[in-house]
Amino acid sequence: MGSPISGTLAEIYFQLIEEAIIKHWIESQEIFYYKRYVNDILIIFDQNKTNETTITIVMKGISEQLDFKATEEINNSINYLDLTMNRNINKTTEKKMKQSA
Repeated sequence: MGSPISGTLAEIYFQLIEEAIIKHWIESQEIFYYKRYVNDILIIFDQNKTNETTITIVMKGISEQLDFKATEEINNSINYLDLTMNRNINKTTEKKMKQSA
């Protein structure tokens, strides 16, 4: 933080993590949706193949300097960035959250 190059280095680091760890989970179909915006990550996974605890343990084991926190969905919805995403058996819907003034 503080250096003009810090954002670029963080992006390179996250791409290495994605190549080394996330790619395997996607190929094995344990994770079937992965999106990242800067340092906010959204993962949708197959509960029959993995779970939140396993993913969190692996991600926290990457580096002591990184802090990964899982957010569980509540009542079939979860907040990601400025969106509230609602899970439906047949589809996923998105709704923008109200921004506080």
